[in-house]
Amino acid sequence: MTEGKLYRPNVGIALFNAAGHVLIGRRFRDDGPEIILPGLEWQMPQGGIDAGENPRDAVMRELWEETGVTNADYLSETDWLTYEFPPFAGPPSHRLAKFRGQRQKWFALRFTGSDAEIDPLTPRNGQPAEFDQWRWERLDRVAELVVPFRREVYRTVAQRFAACAG
Repeated sequence: MTEGKLYRPNVGIALFNAAGHVLIGRRFRDDGPEIILPGLEWQMPQGGIDAGENPRDAVMRELWEETGVTNADYLSETDWLTYEFPPFAGPPSHRLAKFRGQRQKWFALRFTGSDAEIDPLTPRNGQPAEFDQWRWERLDRVAELVVPFRREVYRTVAQRFAACAG
């Protein structure tokens, strides 16, 4: 039941390389209501905004925590977008169980480093690794690689950031 539950404040990251492709990672474990479905393990980096944290600061922190990337320039951002978590039968004590879904502000960033900088397997800030692989992908193809409950947000992000890919 999601009635009365709030959306978790979150940032999403469309990190563009020089060829106009975005970084995606393959999730290798479920995290409560953030489930993985076979064949749909890929997503762009995203993560929670800490209490009192500015979304622009959160996006750089989350990018570093999940990928190791520190060399990126701001291009654009979306308004707030939301998606609902699927039904979750896990323990009510899970850190995401109190939320109905995520309220996200997406950021387009231009990657200014080298691919050698990208390392999703090293834990940072006490956060476990979320991705076991990464690759560059066309932004307009990413929505078909993610779990269905995120697809509409990904399609909106692809439309809003299409100019960043060019």
